[in-house]
Amino acid sequence: MFNWLSTLFPRRDHLRPAPHMQAVALHNSFSGPNLAETEAQSRLYQHSPWVYIAVNRIAEAAALVPLRVRRRIGDRLSEVERHPLEQLLDAPNPYLSRFELIEQTVGMLELTGNAYWFLAGDGQPREIWPLRPDRISIVPDAENYVKGYVYEIDGQRIPLLPVEVVHFKRWHPANDYYGLSALEAARLAISSDRAMAEWNKNTFGKDNGVPAGIVTIKDFVTDADFERIKHDWRQTYGGPQRRTAFLRGGNIEWHNIGLSHNELDFLKGRQAHRDEILNLFGLPVGLLSENATEANAKVAERLFIERTLWPKLVRLAQKISQDLLPFWPGSYVAEFDDIRPTDTQARLDDIRAAYPVLSINEIRERYYQLPAALWGQLPVGADKTLMSSDDDDDDDTKPATTGLPTAAAAAKSDPEAQQMELKQWERFALKRLGQTQPRPFEVRNLPDELAFELSAEVLAADDAEQLRAAFAAARLRLEEQSIVSG
Repeated sequence: MFNWLSTLFPRRDHLRPAPHMQAVALHNSFSGPNLAETEAQSRLYQHSPWVYIAVNRIAEAAALVPLRVRRRIGDRLSEVERHPLEQLLDAPNPYLSRFELIEQTVGMLELTGNAYWFLAGDGQPREIWPLRPDRISIVPDAENYVKGYVYEIDGQRIPLLPVEVVHFKRWHPANDYYGLSALEAARLAISSDRAMAEWNKNTFGKDNGVPAGIVTIKDFVTDADFERIKHDWRQTYGGPQRRTAFLRGGNIEWHNIGLSHNELDFLKGRQAHRDEILNLFGLPVGLLSENATEANAKVAERLFIERTLWPKLVRLAQKISQDLLPFWPGSYVAEFDDIRPTDTQARLDDIRAAYPVLSINEIRERYYQLPAALWGQLPVGADKTLMSSDDDDDDDTKPATTGLPTAAAAAKSDPEAQQMELKQWERFALKRLGQTQPRPFEVRNLPDELAFELSAEVLAADDAEQLRAAFAAARLRLEEQSIVSG
């Protein structure tokens, strides 16, 4: 019954190239992109205030985040000082800055679902030029998926090689080559909002501020008087788009037949459209709502960073790692600085829970990405003398634990030297407050446990007041320890 399936599914003991690429390329060769629609999506950015706000907020926020290049060594990533890609992004071409390049890239991704970079150079990229998506067509290829790109402007078609173009795109469930814009999902809400804005403009435009209605003349008037009344009325109250009906047969009365803004619930309708459009772009309404409290605004900002901005930055960084970094030899990864908010208190609790089981150096490496210290071989608060003597008693063949030099040990027990070092550390920390990756202060005289806890509080401090409070508490602890030991 199923013998015919054996001709479709032959037995294989190895992987083969993707068998569907030729069919996909053939299918898409007859269905080119709708460049007019892409251009129309860009125009919506100019005409819809909510689209402008959403795209502008996302693009500018993304452009503010620094991009770092790190070298991959096994399972670890190490920092690279001023990689050529970082220098290129700082000045992508003679006419664009790094901020403008990222802003345009993210903006085009949001509006059209696609963004393109053209790489110019001689072997390695020397310049990066963003290309308008409404001028780009992708040429499918049966073997390599993409044969090239065509940039069309004013009837001139410019062929571009795949290696010269970096194509950023959003996922599209019904297209193999082009991304999907958020505007497609928001099309109905945007059209409705623009129609309401046009109606509002016509309502309050020139000579249109008078409600539409019917004028009834109850008393009999002659044709000449009737025409004169109509003429005088329209000269005084009528407008080019106002429709007023006149009826003869009695005293003059006015009957309003139009609907007011309140009756149409106009403001709530526009607010509903605003909320829908902003939500489709991933922009929490709490960031813009005039009724949002400080707590709501902070929650909205956190949601925006974690669920909207950060995934977009990851998409850009991984595409740059895949298409740009191979131009330079070595194993490199591009990453944006992690701007996601962290729960400082939970982090400190996690670190304190690790005190008994991890050494100081392990904690330094895991939580702070700091190098090992000479005094960091033992867990926080461990008695070095006791542990060293215990090791000697257990195994005489083991070398004794190397202690601190005599001068350093003396300084460790000198309260005056400890207070002096604490003052130096405070000046050091205040000077570097706000830096993303400040150089750590080298501790020599302070007790290990105090130094470690103080370093955690320094990293968690948001302003100078919190820093000074942390160092004041450390001084008090030193004085208490000095009194107890004295």
